Amino acid sequence: MKKYAPETEAEAEDSDFNPLTAEEAQEWRRRNPPVSPWRVVGGQVLVGSVVSLLAWLVSGKAHVGWSAAYGALAVVLPAALFARGLARQQAAPHAGAAMVGFFGWELAKLMLCIAMLAMAPKLVAGLSWLALLAGMVVTMKTYWIALLMRRSGVRKTD
Repeated sequence: MKKYAPETEAEAEDSDFNPLTAEEAQEWRRRNPPVSPWRVVGGQVLVGSVVSLLAWLVSGKAHVGWSAAYGALAVVLPAALFARGLARQQAAPHAGAAMVGFFGWELAKLMLCIAMLAMAPKLVAGLSWLALLAGMVVTMKTYWIALLMRRSGVRKTD
């Protein structure tokens, strides 16, 4: 591995960056396993189902539950598309291609979500925008739950 000298004296003083050795990188990967995007999507399906059921039970109106379910679906379907796209492009030839693919799938995810929201009034009878928004927000926050579970499940061996 090549080490590059700082170009200026100020850069040398400000730089606290020390590249990891191969062994340190391997140990870091062992202690911080990646979270499968499919596990997050599965969690979103579960949370979206619970939110829509609660919306229906609390309001006593089926259309409120369907609105919350559609809000959750407007998060889950684009997330599944994104996960599928990223899984198919894991063998990218270089980092630049991987970044372009990542942003391309993120754009597709965003466009699908916007299209689903635009179609909501036509697809959900008696649409409750508040319930739809609640379903979306709570389902989106599943990412944070997955990150917190990942951090709590990893043992520190320092």
